[in-house]
Amino acid sequence: MSVMTIRLPDQQHDRLKALARSRGVSVNKLFEEFAVRALAEHDVEMRFRARAARGSAAAGLALLDRLDTAEG
Repeated sequence: MSVMTIRLPDQQHDRLKALARSRGVSVNKLFEEFAVRALAEHDVEMRFRARAARGSAAAGLALLDRLDTAEG
């Protein structure tokens, strides 16, 4: 496991401690949760971009047109 030191303004640190306390976790656990969420969002974006690069804009627009027609 790695150790990381971050510098925050006192007011931010106080607010993060209050947030962690309200969630019933430590500040360390809170940052672990933040990291997991940030990495998951990054992974989803990268998968989307990879799939979009392999796809066809024309086919995607045609699919959206069919969906619009089906809803109407």
